[in-house]
Amino acid sequence: MAKRGRKQADHQPMFFSAYNYKLIGIAIFLIVAGFTAMYLENEVDGFISLFISPIVIMAGYILVIFAIMKHDRDEEPEAASS
Repeated sequence: MAKRGRKQADHQPMFFSAYNYKLIGIAIFLIVAGFTAMYLENEVDGFISLFISPIVIMAGYILVIFAIMKHDRDEEPEAASS
C-alpha cells in the first residue's frame, strides 16, 4: 500500500523550472553583493553606500519577484494533457 502512495507523489511536476532557479540565484547574489559593498565602504555618506548599493539591492529584489512570477509557456500543454 505504501508504494501506491509514492507513485502518486512522483507525478507532481516541479513548480519552478531550472531557469527560475538560476534567476533566483543571480538575484540572491545581487542582494548579497549590494549589502557587502555597503559594508566594505564603511562610510555613511559614501557614493557607493548612497547610490550604487541601493540600486543593486533593489535590482536583486525585483529579479526575485520576476523569477517567482515567470511562467514557461512551453510546459503548460504537458500539464493540461495529463
